[in-house]
Amino acid sequence: MKLREVAHSRTGDKGNISNISVIVYNMDDFELVKEQITASKVKEWFQCIVKGEVIRYEIPSLGALNFVLTNALGGGVTRSLSLDRHGKSLSSFLLEMEVTT
Repeated sequence: MKLREVAHSRTGDKGNISNISVIVYNMDDFELVKEQITASKVKEWFQCIVKGEVIRYEIPSLGALNFVLTNALGGGVTRSLSLDRHGKSLSSFLLEMEVTT
């Protein structure tokens, strides 16, 4: 199933860094998402755009994972030639990842 079936996401940016949060709808799904959506898998998923590291932070009380993608926005909002300079669509792309139950 797609990650979007068990979680939603929010995205922010600062300079050339994208910040993507994945928040489960139901706390029962948090362990499943935590096990399968790792920093290395997220880096591989975004391999075409993320030139730096991906760091994952866990917020168990909220059922959330926060990913910080460095060197991910083509130089940042004022320098990027990408159509989505802020990287807001990255959350939708991340939610296309598959998770297995």
